[in-house]
Order: sequence, then C-alpha cells, then structure tokens
Amino acid sequence: MKYAYGLTGTLLAGGAALSLATGFPAGAQVAQNDDSTMARVVPRAGAPESFADLTEQLQPAVVNISTRQRVEVSNNPFAGTPLADLFGRRGGGQPQQPTTREAQSLGSGFIISADGFVVTNNHVVSPTGRGTVEEITVTMPDGKEYEAELVGNDAASDLAVLKVQRSEPFPFVRFGDSEQARTGDWVIAIGNPFGLGGTVTSGIVSSVLRNTGQGGAYDRYIQTDASINRGNSGGPLFDMQGNVIGINNAIFSPSGGSVGIGFAIPAEIAAPIVRTLMQGEEIQRGYLGVRIEPVTGDLADSLGLPRNRGEFVQSVEEGAPADEAGIQAGDVVTRVNGQEVTPDQTLSYIVANIAPGTSIPVELLRNGDRRRVTLTVGRRPSDDQLRQNQMFEGDDEGADPDVQSSDIILERLGLQVVELSPQINSQLGISDDTTGVAVVSVDPNSDAARKGLQRRDVILQVNYRNLQGVEGLEAAIAEADQENREAVLLRVQRRGIPPRSLAVRLR
Repeated sequence: MKYAYGLTGTLLAGGAALSLATGFPAGAQVAQNDDSTMARVVPRAGAPESFADLTEQLQPAVVNISTRQRVEVSNNPFAGTPLADLFGRRGGGQPQQPTTREAQSLGSGFIISADGFVVTNNHVVSPTGRGTVEEITVTMPDGKEYEAELVGNDAASDLAVLKVQRSEPFPFVRFGDSEQARTGDWVIAIGNPFGLGGTVTSGIVSSVLRNTGQGGAYDRYIQTDASINRGNSGGPLFDMQGNVIGINNAIFSPSGGSVGIGFAIPAEIAAPIVRTLMQGEEIQRGYLGVRIEPVTGDLADSLGLPRNRGEFVQSVEEGAPADEAGIQAGDVVTRVNGQEVTPDQTLSYIVANIAPGTSIPVELLRNGDRRRVTLTVGRRPSDDQLRQNQMFEGDDEGADPDVQSSDIILERLGLQVVELSPQINSQLGISDDTTGVAVVSVDPNSDAARKGLQRRDVILQVNYRNLQGVEGLEAAIAEADQENREAVLLRVQRRGIPPRSLAVRLR
C-alpha cells in the first residue's frame, strides 16, 4: 500500500543509492551564441555519425557538485550491538558522547541561466544522516571552482537550485518538452559518475512515464539505457536538439553499477518546480488526505474491476478534503478533475499538480455504483506533519529513521518518542486532551524493553508529574542525574489496559 503524496526512490549521489507547463524555451545555448551557431551542431534525425559536436556545445554548462559536511558519529565501537550498554560507557559511568567528522558528497548539475542558476537533485546537496552541510562547491569543466548558495530545494520532487557568481556570463542549457519524447529516441547523459569528472554516455529512451512502484506523486520517470552511475545524480539527459528533457536521478541495479536501467525526472515535472524555486517561492501542492492502493491483482478481481484503472481508498483522514466531500474507505477513485486515474497518471500525481483551494469533481465507484462528488483541494502538509499523521498506521516495531526524536531520551532510556498531537491521539485511540509522549520504538537491549515498554505506548507521567512533551522527559532525566538517581518512574498507558507505573533504569 502507499500513501498519497509521499516519495521514495533509489538515489545516485556519490556515496549513496506542479503545473505541467515548462516555462522555458527549447534549445541548448551558450550565452551570446546565435541561432545559426546552434543549427550547425544539431545532428540530423536518425542515428548520428557522432555526438561530438553536440557534446562540445553542451558540456560547458554541465558541472560537478560537491559538499563538505559535518556528520555526527558515535564513539561507542559497540553501537548497534547487544554490547553497547556494557562497553559503551566512559570509565563505566556516563555514556560516551558522539563526536563529529567531516564528510563529502559528489553529484552533478547543470547551469540554466547566464547569471549562474544551477539545477541538481536535492539529495546531492542534503546532509547525510545527522549532519549539516557547511559548504557547496560547483566545479566547471575547465576546473574553476565556485562557492554555491542554496537558493531553494524540494525534497518531494528531489530537486534543488543553486546560485554561483562571477563577472562574466555562464554557458547554459535550457529545458525542452519531455512530453514529446518517444520510446526509441536518442539521448545523451553528461555528468560526474564516481567523481570522474565530465563523462558523456549515449543511449535511447527506453520508456516514457515509467512508474517504478516506489509510490508518491512523482513516481514518473523517463527510463534510459544511457549509462548512469553513482555521481550522475542531478546531471542532465539531453535530446538530439540539445534540450534537457530529464534530470538523472535513480538507477535499478542489483550491483550498484549501471545495468542499462536509469531513471530521469521528466522536464515537464522539473521545469515548473525549478522556476518556482528560482523565484524564492514555496512549493504548494494539492492534498486529499487519503491512503490509497492501486487496483491490481487480487484486489481488482475481488471488486470485479479492470486492472490498473483507478485507485482503492484504504482510509480517509478525518477532517481532510476527501472526508468532507464524503469519500469513504472502500471507494475506488476513477477520475479526478476530468483526468482518468491510471498507473501512468496516478491519483497522487494528479492532485499534487492542482492548486490548493481549487474545487474539482471526483468520480468514484462505491459498491459497484458510480458516484460523483465535488471537493475543495487542500494544501499538502509538510513532510513532518505527514509522518505524524501516518506514524502509527502500520505495525512496524522497528525504529523510524524519519522521526525527529530526542537524542537524550534515545541514549538514556533506549526510547524513540514523539510528542502527542490530535492526529497521533486519533491513531492511538486516546482522547484529544491526553498529554505526554508516544513511544515509536524501543531498543531491545534497554531496560525499558526488559520492563515491557512497546511501540504505541503513551508515557503520561514521569516521577509523578504530568508529562507535557519531550522536553519534560528530558528535564526529568537531567534531574535524576543531578540527584544521582539511576532510574525514573514512568506512568504508561497502553490501549485497552489501565495505566501502570514502571521504574526504568537510565543507561
């Protein structure tokens, strides 16, 4: 199953795995070049004798991107093992505090204006783990380096815009119309695979609007067999007219290297987002508030419906636009705002590209009956809000790496917790006025685990005081340290069971 308007993917940065109008004229260009120069370097249709002239024209605008980061690392050599508590303390006392180290990442990008705007993938310029990016450097093909400013980034589409400065104009390229790309068209990719510098590969468009099954609004890619590897992330995929029709983003590879299946974000998706980021504006996307599943396989057979048509509603968020319009769990959404819902044009994609506040018709099937409702599209919440809304929907007992939890509580109690909110309270089946924190995960090697704490438990009090949030639990730990107490008393509520008190040892 998937949630509408999320995003997952396999990434290509070195060391790692929307309205539809493009708004950019087609054609590759170097600042101050004229159209006659451009015409001479465009190969004839069909298989070109060589890509050399086209490459010579385009390569000056393709850059290498590197970051310098400060990453937090643990000093405990037994971290993540059952021996972490036994040997991970300094002199048998307090836990060893983490330190930081310097790290780097490598990727690709391309200049889209003479004044130095650069497009790349968001994950190329984002911090690794618990790190912060201290510097972004853009290196030109001639080896000149420029410090870059992050103008804007968008995690949902995995796009980012940088700005570099110099007195003379930069060579640049332009977005083309990826909607005109056809399976079998020639393409070339230019980028920085494995940190090797400007590298050119050629191939064809293997598929258009490829859905990888990862889910989310932007699971739509141009697939190509042009060799794409780690470090190609953020680099351009060009058509034979020198237009950027895709931004290289992901690969399918059992080995980690190119096996001829690469994916690029289509220009029809990227260009309007890039334009918005260049203007310093926030990306706003439509939102319905439904949890959905494709109508395939047994689900289609059980409903007696054609496969790959429409999407099945698993649940509806209370108070969300879909709920207010009367959409229910079990409905099959078949058409939104006049557009048919298919694997190539998912519900998530259609709604994400509708401006919040727009009133749209939605056609659906309920118990075999066709219905039509009208709703007002909401604004997609932030990723943090979405994570909270969906925090306890599943039964996953493992730690959630996306939860912004307290390092102190995780280190001292072995608990990953999140503050209560109306959305989380609803998921846990507790009253709206309940205060405290909810347990997201429990370290199996902690005393909390030995005392029976579990995911979905709610900590109501600590040392007989009502708990207002994460800061209150941190303060109680600090107070216990000051008074040389080795445990805290937690009042814990579990659904269907009266609250109980547990004395949990600090680590």
